[in-house]
Amino acid sequence: MKKIEMIIERTNTGYSAYAQNFSVATTGKDLVELKFNIVEALNLCFEEEGRCVSENDIKVSLDLAQFFQFYKIINAKAFSDRIGMNQSLLAQYISGRKKPSSYQTQRILKGVHQIGRELSEIKFLL
Repeated sequence: MKKIEMIIERTNTGYSAYAQNFSVATTGKDLVELKFNIVEALNLCFEEEGRCVSENDIKVSLDLAQFFQFYKIINAKAFSDRIGMNQSLLAQYISGRKKPSSYQTQRILKGVHQIGRELSEIKFLL
C-alpha cells in the first residue's frame, strides 16, 4: 500500500497536518498527539471503505523551515559545515527567501539521514 503523505506545519498552539490527496486535516499540541490524531482522522476518512490506517502507513513531510523549527537542536551553521554548504545559502532556504533545487534538497536530506544513522548507532558506556 502506498503511504499517505501528511504535510506538517508549526502553529501558535502546536502543530497541524493535512493530507495532500485526501480531505483530512488535524492538529496536536505536540508531535506524539499529532501522529495519534493523524491516524484517527485518516481512519475516519476511510471508515466507509473498511480501510484501516496505522502510523506505518503515513509519510510525514516538512519543508526546510518547518524541519529546523521542529528540530531546533540542530545548529544550522554546524549542519551547513557538515554537509559542505554555504551557511548563508542554507539560511536562505530555511527562512524561505530561496527555494532549494531538487539537488540541494537531496543533499540536505542526505546529511540529515546520515546524522540520524550516526545518532541511532551511539552507545553510552555505563
